[in-house]
Amino acid sequence: MNPVRLLVLGALRRRGRAHGYRVRADLESWGAHEWSTATSGSVYHALKSMAGQGLLSSYATVPSEAGGPPRIEYELTGEGESEYFVLLRRALADREPSLDVLGAAVGLIEDLPREEALRILRERAMAMDEWRASITEHLPAGTDLETWGPVGEVLSLWLSTADAGARWTRRLIGRLEEGAFTMAGENPAPATEGK
Repeated sequence: MNPVRLLVLGALRRRGRAHGYRVRADLESWGAHEWSTATSGSVYHALKSMAGQGLLSSYATVPSEAGGPPRIEYELTGEGESEYFVLLRRALADREPSLDVLGAAVGLIEDLPREEALRILRERAMAMDEWRASITEHLPAGTDLETWGPVGEVLSLWLSTADAGARWTRRLIGRLEEGAFTMAGENPAPATEGK
């Protein structure tokens, strides 16, 4: 999955309607240009491509005062909204997404209702446990992977990845269970004076 597509749809959904520069600036304010492939060119390419696919509506605005061409503003169509949630759910559920895809999904997790996000993350943690078990089920008891050479290192990498991913996912589940974040359908906590 391409994280740029998810990020652009998420940024536009939160903004409502925006031109490419605004979308790119929003993604940069999230630091997405540092941890994902969301570069200036990829953002504009994604906007044009998704508009062509019917996921975004596009609108020409007034020409630039500096004499440049009019800016194009975009907003999600119904199909774009559906695609966004498909991508978001898939990225959160995937037991081994690339880090930029997982980062995009976690950065946008508040767009889901709390119980749905918890269900998806619990399924992810279970899938990681099953993946780990599938790696170890055929190993003889007491196997020392260090004696297996490079293959042992590969197995060790997979096991470490499964363990770290499951541990991180369970930590996020715990935070959500404790009320972290304002999820879809929830009212933000009122600001208190003096804080």
